[in-house]
Amino acid sequence: MPIKMLPVDRIQRKLTRIRSGGSPRVLDLFAGCGGITTGFDAAGFQSVGAVEFDEFAARSHARNFFGSLPPDLHAAHAKHRDITQTEPWDLLWELGVPGDPQDAVDVIVGGPPCQAFARVGRAKLREIAEHPEAYLQDPRGNLYLRYLHYVQELCPVALLMENVPDVLNYGGHNIAEEVCEVVESLGYEVRYTMLNAVFYGVPEMRERMFLIAYRKEITPRAWFPEPTHWIDLPRGYHGSRQVALKTVRRDVLLEDDTHYMDPPEPDPDKAVPAVTASDALSDLPRITEHLEGRMKRGTRRFDTLIPYACRPINDYQRLIRNWPGFPPSDGIRDHVIRSLPRDYAIFRRMNPGDQYPEAYRHAMMLFEERLDEYERQHQWRPTETSEVYVQLLKATVPPYDSGKFPNKWRKMEPDRPARTLMAHLGKDGYSHIHYDSSQARTISVREAARLQSFPDGFVFEGSMNPAFRQIGNAVPPLMARALALTIQEELKGEGVTNATENRHQATDCV
Repeated sequence: MPIKMLPVDRIQRKLTRIRSGGSPRVLDLFAGCGGITTGFDAAGFQSVGAVEFDEFAARSHARNFFGSLPPDLHAAHAKHRDITQTEPWDLLWELGVPGDPQDAVDVIVGGPPCQAFARVGRAKLREIAEHPEAYLQDPRGNLYLRYLHYVQELCPVALLMENVPDVLNYGGHNIAEEVCEVVESLGYEVRYTMLNAVFYGVPEMRERMFLIAYRKEITPRAWFPEPTHWIDLPRGYHGSRQVALKTVRRDVLLEDDTHYMDPPEPDPDKAVPAVTASDALSDLPRITEHLEGRMKRGTRRFDTLIPYACRPINDYQRLIRNWPGFPPSDGIRDHVIRSLPRDYAIFRRMNPGDQYPEAYRHAMMLFEERLDEYERQHQWRPTETSEVYVQLLKATVPPYDSGKFPNKWRKMEPDRPARTLMAHLGKDGYSHIHYDSSQARTISVREAARLQSFPDGFVFEGSMNPAFRQIGNAVPPLMARALALTIQEELKGEGVTNATENRHQATDCV
């Protein structure tokens, strides 16, 4: 398919509408349940829709952002879609977006999986810039190539991409830099950096790569948001960042070769202290049913309203309970946890900050105590070959080698932000054991959502495990809001060059 020159007046028309007070319209690709959309919505953007493959996540996105639409349109938004089989113009028509599709979207956001990038390679990415339908011949990189396809078809004035730090050093090459080269060839100015969500009011230390691009008709003044919060990050986060940055070329002589920017650093004298786990969770109801034998077996659903424990006691709790666009409630419905009866006694004994080696030592001490108790009651101490010994060991001690899995468990510290929430929380929540020993449990779905900065009014479709997965996969809404506000300033500001001067730079909108 031949590449057509982008009519400069189309971009100018979008910018004029935004600068005349119109809300920037955003399409979320690889949207998940809508972490990015939540943040952009709070910053004044208007969501036109999303593309998401996971059934429950797609339903969550539709319920939270398009729940008031007529049933047929709501069903269209709630449909989970394979982006490799979904054409942008067909999508917008099905979602009921009016007008010319090329005029309907101002910003595209999302995070294609990094595995697709690495399998394509720099040469293939450049080929895509010249042949927009080349993905049909090479399915290995379909997900990223489809993202590019949407950019070429819908002509956004700005892009946001998010990914894990490893995208900077995946198989020994810098995928983010390769992506920048292609996005730049499509007519954009582009930069990327590493940002930690904790510096933007999220009670979680979550490091991610963010890439922002603007059409060349825009002259950006600020690329990434200034931090509002501060904490001295643990050593492991600094180490992970340095590993990720090994392939970033920052030599002065090669400055023009890289699109990487050092992240804005928080100023301890100006920023406020980071939001802690206790700041985020202390107003939520206690959970003790599992310790009292009252926890029901079976799928954990969200069908019971649990009243709040108290009034909000800090700014974070007030924000999360009263997030604009999400009506406040008298309580929450997804305050449910996993059943882990073997481990409650271990959780109770762990100290905040303890990890699996400490948990294992506590478990072995419990096991010795239970052997002692058995000996007192039966006047006989089980030996290692006895069935009683084997059964007591299995019922008390986790089976993992403490030397091989040091980070498998972690008890949160109340006076520190949480560590990074992962998508596998639904299957294994040991990475976030509640700091309150009297509750002796892992965190609930709503607590995970709080740590990820989702509003209490945000509804997760499905049961407990799908909800945990949606939360762990999401971009924290407060992080997304900070990025959205920065992008909005550039789109609404005066940093725009004369459109006619850029007529020969504007390319690649098919």
